[in-house]
Parts: sequence; structure tokens; C-alpha cells
Amino acid sequence: MRLNKYISHNTKYSRREADRLIEEGEVTLNKKVLKDFAYEVEPDDHISVKGRHVKVSTELTIIVYNKPKGVLVTKKDDRGRATIYHKLPGKYRHFVPVGRLDYASEGLLLLTDSPEVATALMESGLDRTYNLKIDKAITEEMMTAMKEGLVLDDARAGAHEKSKIYSMEFAPFAHFEVRSEGKNFSKLRVTIREGKNRELRRFFAHFEAKVLDLKRIAFGGIELNNLPENKTRYFTRREYDDVHKFMKRRRANMEAEAKNRANAEKQERENKRQKELQKQKTDKKFGKKKFDKKD
Repeated sequence: MRLNKYISHNTKYSRREADRLIEEGEVTLNKKVLKDFAYEVEPDDHISVKGRHVKVSTELTIIVYNKPKGVLVTKKDDRGRATIYHKLPGKYRHFVPVGRLDYASEGLLLLTDSPEVATALMESGLDRTYNLKIDKAITEEMMTAMKEGLVLDDARAGAHEKSKIYSMEFAPFAHFEVRSEGKNFSKLRVTIREGKNRELRRFFAHFEAKVLDLKRIAFGGIELNNLPENKTRYFTRREYDDVHKFMKRRRANMEAEAKNRANAEKQERENKRQKELQKQKTDKKFGKKKFDKKD
């Protein structure tokens, strides 16, 4: 893991603050000042910040947070806007959010003290369920796209103005239902399995529909239920058991994939070696004689 990310995940400091501390010589590796921003931290490294050893927690803790609107999912904002870490108790300062909810969105956000678990959950195909309201009636084109998916070369509509993501592929929705509808609005409950950058806002913007409200109510079977806004709760024992099983399957799959890649590379090398040996035998048998053309 990159040095600033390692510090951010295991201390109260943001990545930007970690960069400043590295630059100022406040970070040491095995008691020697480390100013290499690109350094990848190894398991046996002894990293300290301001003379205090950075401890990596071996205990897994996951919380469910009901994020309010008007709060950023980041540690620090250049414009001084409120972040989730302003709202959360200080003991969660080092927790990593599982994905994002944009500034205008609300609802269920998972946070954990395990970067590995956070990454695994973010990259998973687990269901994400949202309640949303748009400013148009649902059209047949929208219904078809939700059922069949959508590929856009230009998906900037609905995106953040500074987003560098232009094109986007939208997989078919895992589930959707129209809960109520009027002439100038529709309320839906949708379930997707990716959660790309402003995915739902971009999707409906393609049909010139603006998302007025967006609330995540479930992630991977974890439900928001009656958790009040801006409040947290710890995972239940059953939820922890499910995560441990999920991580066990993921690690087993990753090991199997790594083994398969290694075997494929080994087989490719062997095929190349056999091909080279065959070529050498052919060259030796027939030689490399040059036949002069007779007059």
C-alpha cells in the first residue's frame, strides 16, 4: 500500500496531511526519515509519524452510517465544506468508507477500519439499493435501458463538473420498481450491482431527467431500516459472519486466479521452449544450405 494511503487508513491524518508530514520529515521507516511519496509499505515495515508507531488494527470493525445530504465523503475539502468526519465521532477518524455517496445524496454508508475489506466490498458485485425521485415521468426508453443496460460515449450529463470520466457502460439494473408517478415526477426503487461514479445521475440525465432525491437504503443485504440521520450502528454478529465468509471466498478466488495465471504463464513458457527446440531440430536436420540457382 502506498505510504500516504497507509498513514491515512491507520491514523487520524488525511492523505493530503500525510503528504505534508512526509515532506516535512515527520515520517520514518525503521527509525530513518522516509520522504519517498511512492514508497509501498511492506508488512514488516515499522512506520512512525511524529515518533509514534503506526499500528495496523487486526480486529475488524464495520459501522453503518446514515449520511445526511450536504456532507462530503472525504477527509478534507479544499472549499471548507462539511465532511462525514466532521459529523462522525473522533474514534472513526481512521475508518475507510466503502464507496461514495455524493454531496447531494444521503443514506446508508459503510465504514471500516480494514482497507482490505473496504476495497473488497467496493469492488464486489453486491446489490446496492436506492430510493430516488426524478423530475419526469418514466418513459419506455428508460424502462428498456434499465432492463437491457446502456452504453454512452458521452456520459458527462449528470456528472460532477470536474469529472474526467466521459464514457460509461451501465449494466442492466438488478431490479427496479416505479413506486409512484405524476406528470412531472417519478419515484423509483432501483437495485444496481456496480455503483460507478454518479451512475444513477448520469443514467437518468441521458434521458434529460434530473435526480431530485437519492437515498441508498441497502448495500449487500445490509439495510438502513430505522437508523436516524447522522447516526451510526455497529454490525451485528450475523453481519460480521457474512463479511468473514465473503472475504474467505474472495481470498480463495484470488488465490485460485493467481494459481491459474501462474500455470498459464508456465504452460506458455513451456510451449515456447518446445517450439524453439523443434525449430532447432528442424534446422539441424535440413541445415541452412543455400541453393545456387543453376544457369
